[in-house]
Amino acid sequence: MIKNLKLGASFSLIALIFLSLAWEVILAPLKPGGSLLMLKAAPLLLPLFGILKGKRYTYQWASMFILLYFTEGAVRAWSDTGLSARLALLEVVLTLLFFICAIFYAKLTRNSS
Repeated sequence: MIKNLKLGASFSLIALIFLSLAWEVILAPLKPGGSLLMLKAAPLLLPLFGILKGKRYTYQWASMFILLYFTEGAVRAWSDTGLSARLALLEVVLTLLFFICAIFYAKLTRNSS
């Protein structure tokens, strides 16, 4: 169970990094040729190694941090149209997957004291 949660969190975080880059550079950038919004992928690198190594503390704070990306996805899914709106929905799905995996991983790996 814990291994699956770690795998789900790792997969969704890496997929979110690639989605953010592809969205803002290739698929549906705000400006032709890409925009500086591609830099939104950079903060996602902060928890990456802690998530991959299974550090409980990283799972705890990253579960709150990822909600910023959920908010962006929800707003853009509501306000954008076409491909950008579909990419925003995918961002929402990936952030929810990460959030669920992260909170259950943190819960199941806590010390029983």
